[in-house]
Amino acid sequence: MNKVEKLVILGSGPAGYTAAIYAARAGLEPVLIAGPEIGGQLTKTSEVENYPGYPEGVLGGQMMEDFRRQAERFGTRIVYDVVERVELRQEPKALYLSGGEVLYAEAVIVATGSSPKWLGLEAEKRLYGAGVSACAVCDGYFFRGQPVAVVGGGDTACEEALYLSKLCSEVHMLVRRDQMRASKIMQERVRSTPNIIIHWNTIPVDVLGESRVEAVRVQNKLTGEVRDIPIRGFFVAIGHKPNTEIFEGQLELDEQGYIKTAPKSTATNIAGVFAAGDVQDPVYRQAVTAAGTGCMAALDAERWLALRAYERQIASP
Repeated sequence: MNKVEKLVILGSGPAGYTAAIYAARAGLEPVLIAGPEIGGQLTKTSEVENYPGYPEGVLGGQMMEDFRRQAERFGTRIVYDVVERVELRQEPKALYLSGGEVLYAEAVIVATGSSPKWLGLEAEKRLYGAGVSACAVCDGYFFRGQPVAVVGGGDTACEEALYLSKLCSEVHMLVRRDQMRASKIMQERVRSTPNIIIHWNTIPVDVLGESRVEAVRVQNKLTGEVRDIPIRGFFVAIGHKPNTEIFEGQLELDEQGYIKTAPKSTATNIAGVFAAGDVQDPVYRQAVTAAGTGCMAALDAERWLALRAYERQIASP
């Protein structure tokens, strides 16, 4: 068997890097597996203005580079690979990487994040960070005083539309059916907001613009009519999917697939396994909250490892 690491962290977003910083400073010599998207979703964000410590704003990729350098400064070892399979119930825990390596660990922090659901339009990828977004709180400020569109009919879409209505001149809400899935109170708030325009039975078929979003092309499902709505921001709010596929059957997940953690803790249902960031947070999904739970997970892991070492010590003859 290979060397057993004290702590392995899965994911290189704000949660994973913050956990690594705290764990490394505590002398745990953590190994961080970067995963398929090095730096997480923030690397696709053009500019971050709401993270403390960056008064002039910072490019998302640069911010994650700063996190990485800080984690490595204290001794974190970063492995640029992807975990394909895990065995978390055994001791030590086993992590099988796509490159063929197997890592063994006493404790594991899962910080694999979540991924926004997209419509599948080519322009979503091409204009991501140039007007296309999946987070109004993250990017809405960039479109103050300008028209934007929100796709979706659930509570999340309503929340995004209401948030944007305070910043933007117009919010075009594109709802594919003749009714919303959102709660009644959310629907009432949206309907009573003057600058939110609801387009029923409407689906986006394209996002127009060469280097920036200029308009959304929509089609009415009942009449077949196609028209262009001038906008500067295009927000997709049809949900997120936590990156938890490889943990199914081992970690306890909620109905949406997010990892369940104990109250006031990052501990999961398996001893020595902790979860941080968007992979266990269906509500806030912000860089700063992810970093906060990364800190919590590192502290929880440190205490768990210390207790385990003490129990072994008193149990030995």
